[in-house]
Amino acid sequence: MHHRTRSTRRTACRGRWCRMNFEGEILLVDRANVDTDQIIPARYLTGITKSGYGQHLFTGMPGGTELLQSKPAATILVARENFGCGSSREHAAWAIADRGFRAVIAESFARIFLENAYTNGVVPIVLPKAEVEALAACGRARIDVAGQFVEALGRRIPFDLDPLRKSFVLEGGFMEFLAKKVELVRAWERAAAS
Repeated sequence: MHHRTRSTRRTACRGRWCRMNFEGEILLVDRANVDTDQIIPARYLTGITKSGYGQHLFTGMPGGTELLQSKPAATILVARENFGCGSSREHAAWAIADRGFRAVIAESFARIFLENAYTNGVVPIVLPKAEVEALAACGRARIDVAGQFVEALGRRIPFDLDPLRKSFVLEGGFMEFLAKKVELVRAWERAAAS
């Protein structure tokens, strides 16, 4: 069965504010060591653009398709430890973003997946096991990237983000961050030349 990705639905909220502060339904991936081949199997890595991968998200994980179908509107993933381990494929972050997920909350991430998430504008949030357990039990959460907290169950749960990589997320990803910086340099050059 073909599942339409939510890429077009995601575009309804554009701009920095939408990346700074958002609320969504939670989908629990209740297993540790979810690797990149479970996130997006290698057989689907046929392109070099960031779109079209969401329909294959979690098809390499037993029960993954059914899991996504159980909460089709979810925009926040909650997972266990070592999420995104395995190969260094950036497509894993692309598939997560293309399916409409804005953040992944886990006990820990594989280092390369963590970098790929930041680079592609997906907020990777590391929380202690007890907090992950609490979030897994609730249906919705609000994430404030600028304020660095998750709000759920009437509580604010703080999280850490590297300041530079936080800038990537707030701009929508590394390329968007870089484009903005290049434009600032060009504007300065134009002003200096006049």
